Amino acid sequence: MCRWLSYVGDPVYLEKLVFEPRHSLVEQSLHAEQAKTPTNGDGFGIGWYDERPTPGLYREILPAWNDPNLRALAHHIRSGLFFAHVRASTGTHTSRTNCHPFAHSNYLFMHNGQIGDYPLVRRSLESMIEDEFYEGRQGSTDSELIFCLMLTLGLKQDPHRAIRRTIEVVENEMKVRGATAPFRFTACLSNGKSVCAIRHASDDKPPSLYWRKRDDHVIVVSEPLDTETESWTAVAPNHTLHVEGDLVVTEDATLKS
Repeated sequence: MCRWLSYVGDPVYLEKLVFEPRHSLVEQSLHAEQAKTPTNGDGFGIGWYDERPTPGLYREILPAWNDPNLRALAHHIRSGLFFAHVRASTGTHTSRTNCHPFAHSNYLFMHNGQIGDYPLVRRSLESMIEDEFYEGRQGSTDSELIFCLMLTLGLKQDPHRAIRRTIEVVENEMKVRGATAPFRFTACLSNGKSVCAIRHASDDKPPSLYWRKRDDHVIVVSEPLDTETESWTAVAPNHTLHVEGDLVVTEDATLKS
């Protein structure tokens, strides 16, 4: 399993969250407290928005704690909307193209979880992806496949419906193919203006997801960055969290129309 964070608010340097907190994302790459595996050393990535309509992206296969380029970039990049992710592979190989976040046009996407028994359903799910989005796929992860499915199912037109339909399609295909391992899907996506985070699982163990709002920003994380436990709110299982650019936060059930 992986750890990630997203930030929306007044521009800050990425190091403010990636490195500085007591339980920063880099610290979580070594000592995650709410993940199946405490170490997330199979690469990392950052994605950020600035004046341009498409996001910047930097991904690497080194562990986050061992890449001086990440520290230098986080010290100099300042953004009002960014993603950061540290990876623990669930079976696909460690490569730059398999590191999160994934980008398409103005979208960023990152994921913590897995499609259960992925080899059983990979081919059939890939066949459902429209050519436009399949051609842009670079890696082999189930996470990027999910992103391509959401784009195919209308992410740009109706994000909530696309998320719901993707979950339904994946779980139905798992059932048809006889997959027995669960589908776990705690993810985050952005169009550069707002953020949507999802906490879902086909069993009763969805990966953790929290958020916190302050006057000038909202942070969404896999696990809290500090010990101020009362300031963090857990997202309910099978719910989505929406954070608008004006920091309005709403939560609703993932699978309801």
